[in-house]
Amino acid sequence: MNMSEKNLLVELFVEELPPKALKKLGEAFAQALADSLKAQGLAPAEALVAGFATPRRLAVRISHLAARAADKPQQTKLMPVAVALTPEGQPTPALLKKLGALGLDAAVLPQLKRAPDGKAEALFLDSLVPGATLAEGLQKALNEALARLPIPKVMQYQLHEGAGQGGAEGFQPGWTSVNFVRPAHGLVALHGAEVVPVSALGLQAGRSTRGHRFEAPLPLITLKDADSYAAQLLEEGAVIASFEARRAEIVRQLSEAAARVGLRPIEDEALLDEVTGLVERPNVLLCQFEEEFLGVPQECLILTMKANQKYFPLLGADGRLSHRFLVVSNISPADPSRVVQGNERVVRPRLADAKFFFDQDRKRTLESRVPQLAQVVYHAKLGTQAERAERVRAIAHAIVNQLRMATLPYTVEAQDEFAVLDSKAQQAARLAKTDLLTDMVGEFPELQGIMGGYYARHEGLRDGVAIAIEDHYKPRFAGDALPRNHTGTVLALADKLETLVGLFGVGQLPTGDKDPFALRRHALGVLRILVEKNLPLDLPELVRSAVPAFGELITDPSAALLGFFEDRLGFSLREQGYTAQEVDAVLALHPSRLGQVPRRLAAVRAFAGLPEAPALAAANKRVGNILKKSDEALAETADATLLHEAAEAALAQALQAAAPLAEAAFERGDYTASLQALAVLKAPVDRFFEDVMVNAEDPALRRNRLALLGQLHRAMNRVADLSRLAS
Repeated sequence: MNMSEKNLLVELFVEELPPKALKKLGEAFAQALADSLKAQGLAPAEALVAGFATPRRLAVRISHLAARAADKPQQTKLMPVAVALTPEGQPTPALLKKLGALGLDAAVLPQLKRAPDGKAEALFLDSLVPGATLAEGLQKALNEALARLPIPKVMQYQLHEGAGQGGAEGFQPGWTSVNFVRPAHGLVALHGAEVVPVSALGLQAGRSTRGHRFEAPLPLITLKDADSYAAQLLEEGAVIASFEARRAEIVRQLSEAAARVGLRPIEDEALLDEVTGLVERPNVLLCQFEEEFLGVPQECLILTMKANQKYFPLLGADGRLSHRFLVVSNISPADPSRVVQGNERVVRPRLADAKFFFDQDRKRTLESRVPQLAQVVYHAKLGTQAERAERVRAIAHAIVNQLRMATLPYTVEAQDEFAVLDSKAQQAARLAKTDLLTDMVGEFPELQGIMGGYYARHEGLRDGVAIAIEDHYKPRFAGDALPRNHTGTVLALADKLETLVGLFGVGQLPTGDKDPFALRRHALGVLRILVEKNLPLDLPELVRSAVPAFGELITDPSAALLGFFEDRLGFSLREQGYTAQEVDAVLALHPSRLGQVPRRLAAVRAFAGLPEAPALAAANKRVGNILKKSDEALAETADATLLHEAAEAALAQALQAAAPLAEAAFERGDYTASLQALAVLKAPVDRFFEDVMVNAEDPALRRNRLALLGQLHRAMNRVADLSRLAS
């Protein structure tokens, strides 16, 4: 670092920021400032950027900031030479006027350069543009960073006057309105130990900030320099400035406190981020509630503690909820008992409400709630939840029938099993949405399905139905578990297909980043179930069979929906690490049995690694193009008596030997072996294209050679479209 380069610190001191947005706000503020300063040449590309974010501040430290950016050479086009100079080479009035507009005169004429500009020559002026000063560049960067912050909701407040010393002192209210995520009260900008004279949100930069709202040893912290920021905040302000450091400290304290009682805290990354956004110096405390509440489903207790109180429930080794929980406090009193008691007192009514809802809900059966579904509107164009439940029943029945047909010929025992499965799916579909009418789900919508499962088990419904009701929303999110039994699988597919077909059928398609009905998530759920459970179901047939359940309510959306499924599948597979070429090769054939897709992808990847693959892929592409250009009716196989050239006879012979092997491997599902059986075709294919004229003048020869290429094309593209692998 040279003498003019110093580290820069910028801090915006504000009122408590939204905790769920704090991490993103901190990252965006730091990145935007750094990007702008680098773009202006004030910070090197390799400058180190350290962001800080607490409930009451956004800050960033950037290394190696220059006091002034280097001057930049600039070339300005003046005008064409024919316009600028007379035939004798003297400046024209037009050139002199142009120079005057730039603040120059004829003295610069010797410095002008002639250079080609398209078909003519033009005059250019080389000059140096002075680099921005740090104050100028930082002001621009601050303005850009604040404008680009991903603010969830803007507040309007009255500007405070007299903020000349960093905004940390008290001010008289002014009359100018300011829009920002929260009222801002201080701005710090230090280049090394020197204040940079910038302003933002009506505040002038200084070197003063404040620490912890309750526990700071000093009311005001005067920062020595940019590098002392984090240390001074910790020592003089009782604040851990780094979001990541504070989060790590919470994790450490949670683990230690839980271990002391032989338990473990529940894992929840979003809750961790939110709590980190609520405290400036964490202090984890152990609390407990009455064990009688453990009779309530643990999902209810966990949800109310996490969502309403931001507590961390503690689990035993078996994963069951204990009566202890952890609180992340923002204060550290010598005697924490009052804080502990206060939190225990606050959580008790929440748990009592959950117990009351659970007890009340169990006084009525799910079946008794079915008529009420007719009073709940699902969608203005698709009717009520009762009508929706009937559609799900019909679609579930169609799915069971497809499973039955996929296993032909089946035994009497198998037929009985399908009848039982159909009966269970019908019952589960009829009851699946009834928990929407319960008090518990009314209070905690996240528990829909889960509570239906509990109430079904309480009623003693037959084996599998309760689990199906509980699981029919699965997978709810990326990485979530799939339905656990056959009935749940059928119901989950039926429920998601009803949503997709219905909403696509009334034109409610996702657009851009807007997907209010989570149709992308529903589609990925269907795809995951079909792929990961390797179900013998045909996706196009599934979609088509769901359409009749809607009667005249919708326009058949099968084509658009199948395209949507294919897009989602391609996106998902690329996210899993498959290349775009591999995915395109497999999906180009529009496979209907999605359980085969992973094996097809593995086969394509193995084939692509063969030395013969590039040549065969290129040849396949060439063959496809030749066949596309031909509009002649072709035989299924080539006529051996018309194979006059040695190369075409050799290809036909090699294909006759390899194709049955590839087809047999394909039929038994060994797609890797199927593709690898075709590797022997490289040499005869290469020789064919070297020695044989496909478009022969003799029509019979031409059609026969095209028929041979058609055989080759079909054999090579059973597993995937290999032409997609051609570079």
